[in-house]
Amino acid sequence: MQCGSAGQKRANLRSVNTPVGPELQPAIDALRAGGLCAIPTETVYGLAANALLPDAVVRIFEVKRRPAFDPLIVHVGDTAAAQRVTTSWTDAAHALAARFWPGPLTLVLPRSEAIPDIVTSGLATVGVRVPAHPVTLELLRQLDFPLAAPSANPFGYISPTTAQHVTDQLDGMIDYILDGGPCQVGIESTIVDCSGPETTVLRLGGLSLEAIERTIGQVSVNLHSSSRPGAPGMLTAHYAPSKPLRLVHSLIEERSSEWQQGRVLAWQNIPEGLSGEILSPAGDLHEAARELFTLLRRLDSGEGSFLIAEQVPDTGLGRAINDRLRRAAAGSTP
Repeated sequence: MQCGSAGQKRANLRSVNTPVGPELQPAIDALRAGGLCAIPTETVYGLAANALLPDAVVRIFEVKRRPAFDPLIVHVGDTAAAQRVTTSWTDAAHALAARFWPGPLTLVLPRSEAIPDIVTSGLATVGVRVPAHPVTLELLRQLDFPLAAPSANPFGYISPTTAQHVTDQLDGMIDYILDGGPCQVGIESTIVDCSGPETTVLRLGGLSLEAIERTIGQVSVNLHSSSRPGAPGMLTAHYAPSKPLRLVHSLIEERSSEWQQGRVLAWQNIPEGLSGEILSPAGDLHEAARELFTLLRRLDSGEGSFLIAEQVPDTGLGRAINDRLRRAAAGSTP
């Protein structure tokens, strides 16, 4: 009876065009009614639903066309709320949460019975994080349930970092887009598995490996792709533009005359005779991470029949940027 009521309320919230705005109340109303709301975080915009309501979570998979074997991250307002959706914490989890929450860090921990199977794809663990965005933190604190929220884009495509990006792809398909401005980190959270005796990084992201190891010492890194991933963002093909994308080490050293027919995504400089976008003229990896998805979208919607992306230095946030570029290239449409 409760699910039917939520579904009826959700239907009443739907419109031909999805409303967009900075006001919290429409988001609160939509989420309490079992609807979907795009929310801003410091990493990317998320597509949120009540994590405790399976019918609402199912709609995330439907709208994104996301495979059901790919688990979702649960967003909460503070560490106490995270501990209510998990059953145990290691010393590493305590230390990382104390140091980096709110922030671009997802911890994988044993899940509580409150979290439905649809959220974790049947896994015994759940990914949970406290986002560092004041608007969404306030939203979470006004709700009495956590939010399941993958990126607010069709599955496998470039992640959204502005409310307009969400509108461009999901307009009319969700109930509200909460506009919190451009995302300041620009790539997804780093995922760290703290569910067992060994701490393992499963996905590189907005928190660097170096920062994690300065806090808890050396950790394992397992970024291998899987047909049944233990965390989001582990599939080989992901974050892909619609145009074919080739990843190269150097635009200068590997340059080809054919590239004049395409567009390039350069690290610091675009070689003469080519056209495209630059991630960071100053060589700032934080700027490059922040601009990555926005520039990929701009190139994908512009001239040229294909794209060439240049790797950035493979250190700090550069590791996460290169990871996204490799997966985007693997997912390119021929």
